[in-house]
Amino acid sequence: MTAVTASILTAAGRGSRRLSVGVVLSVVVILVALAWAIAPGLFAPGDPTHGTAMTALQAPSAEHVFGTDATGRDLYTRVVYGASQSISAALIAVLVGFVVGTTVGVVAGARPGAVDDVLMRIIDVMLAIPTLLLSLTVVILLGFGTWTAALAVGVTSIAVFARLARSQVVSVRTSEYVEAAYGSGGTFLSVLWRHVLPNSLTPVIALAALQFGSAILQISTLGFLGYGAPPPTPEWGLLISEGRNYVATAWWLTVLPGLVVVFVVLATNRLSQAIRGGEGR
Repeated sequence: MTAVTASILTAAGRGSRRLSVGVVLSVVVILVALAWAIAPGLFAPGDPTHGTAMTALQAPSAEHVFGTDATGRDLYTRVVYGASQSISAALIAVLVGFVVGTTVGVVAGARPGAVDDVLMRIIDVMLAIPTLLLSLTVVILLGFGTWTAALAVGVTSIAVFARLARSQVVSVRTSEYVEAAYGSGGTFLSVLWRHVLPNSLTPVIALAALQFGSAILQISTLGFLGYGAPPPTPEWGLLISEGRNYVATAWWLTVLPGLVVVFVVLATNRLSQAIRGGEGR
């Protein structure tokens, strides 16, 4: 985490004032979303699954910041509680993709020859399948639900992590200091642990931040299509889906949850750029 923090601060330091503000705002958005996921009751003490017909389809106001849905449930409360489902599932998806994909990529990059060829041909096959189709296939095989959707999205990201990890390991493996480490008597595992991995994982960590936003989008898409959390469980994709029949009369049911998803995804993308050390535009 120290290396990641240093990368973010370095990127912010050599960028413009706008870049620094962008990174700070991105971190704030992500922290708020994480706080919603960890302790939703502190931010929305109401009941996210029950409402009254008397308060149905009320527009945003001081009493109901995001308005209410067709059954009178407070939409802000449901969005806050929905962060627990969407963000937890996204974290699991990224963890699956990061651990499995990075392991495959490191093994392939560190073992050129038959092992590399076999592993990368499998990865090529996975990359050839559209991510939504692959995730839907996994969900249909394993059953509907938030955690199944998280696993499905994680499977679709394995190939991306594997390709990046392999390319980084191959690049570092052929560098002079790695050759010097071998020449001084270092074993394969010690050189891999001390020299190759520390100098290969920063781009992979940046990709994990980027994939976190992508995972939220994919999980929300599966929820929108009805393959995620079942009603009345609050989940961001499901909330948008429930409001699509009221777009003409109650725009807030789709627009406000959609904006929350957009802001969180943009924040993770901006943070990923900062970790990579890219300059802002």
